[in-house]
Amino acid sequence: MVRLTLDLIAKKSNLKPRKEETTLQYLKKITHINFSAKNIDAIEDLSLCKNLSVLYLYDNCISQITNLNYATNLTHLYLQNNCISCIENLGSLKKLEKLYLGGNYIAVIEGLEGLEGLRELHVESQRLPLGEKLLFDPRTLHSLAKSLSILNISNNNIDDIRGLEILENLNQLIAVDNQLLHVKDLECLLNKLMKLWKMDLNRNPVCLKPKYRDRLILVSKSLEFLDGKEIKNMERQFLMNWKASKDAKKISKKRNSMNEDISNSYISNFETMHHIVPVYYPQVGKPKLVFFSDTQRYLANGNASPESSQEDNPKIIEDMGNLSLKKSESLLTKNDVREPHLLHNSKVKENVFVKNQ
Repeated sequence: MVRLTLDLIAKKSNLKPRKEETTLQYLKKITHINFSAKNIDAIEDLSLCKNLSVLYLYDNCISQITNLNYATNLTHLYLQNNCISCIENLGSLKKLEKLYLGGNYIAVIEGLEGLEGLRELHVESQRLPLGEKLLFDPRTLHSLAKSLSILNISNNNIDDIRGLEILENLNQLIAVDNQLLHVKDLECLLNKLMKLWKMDLNRNPVCLKPKYRDRLILVSKSLEFLDGKEIKNMERQFLMNWKASKDAKKISKKRNSMNEDISNSYISNFETMHHIVPVYYPQVGKPKLVFFSDTQRYLANGNASPESSQEDNPKIIEDMGNLSLKKSESLLTKNDVREPHLLHNSKVKENVFVKNQ
């Protein structure tokens, strides 16, 4: 195994020092270091590389992120395909813009608090134990909420990404080969990520859901590419028109249903507000219903006092009901009418007064 040291950098660098330059002066000039696939297993102190901005260390055997504290001008760090299990010791890299950590053993995205300039984070294809999924520390997500614009979390067994809604400036999300299942969760996420213009969810179970693509296009006005396929204006306009037509039909159906309920309620109230007795007249032979309110009947009978009317009301109702029933039975017997008569008594103040023609 090989350790990354200042001597190794000075020997292997493509930039050769001038004759009059010291090693220290030369190291201060270096801006890019590329030691990818060199069997590097540890990083020594690089504090003398004051102007280092890009460091390529992918495809090595590094197990810990160390000795980068003083590389304060570092903007790009490539550490994919190593043996890293924890994101650490990066808090002082205030200028870091792009961080590549794919293909490691990281189980939790954490330790990025303070990296307020980080724009890209690539943590795809972590080598996790069977059944485990990549998790996100809420503190890290909160610290990246304003800055992060590109996030790659592909192939990490992730089944829920609703926590990413805090990343308000995210414009590209790559999450292929995961276990995302619910379209509704994605709709909620897209409602929050107003600047997202590219999303790739290929090879997730959710892609097989009915109307998956249509629903996501309708919920996001900013989305321009979905699963590698461009969303054209004609496609979006067609879906918007279709949804507007569908919503209009729903509103119309709901309005008709409400009107029908009101009509049925009116009829039901009318029936329960009256005391109904079918009356048969010998001259006609057909039933006739006659309705009188309590007030009309008492006025017709000359009752002066409402109080006395209320006191006598139960007895009068009973007497009138008996009279009406007896009279109807008598008329039916005389005319040999064998149809059944009905009597419907309601517990309300409306009564029926039977009048012979």
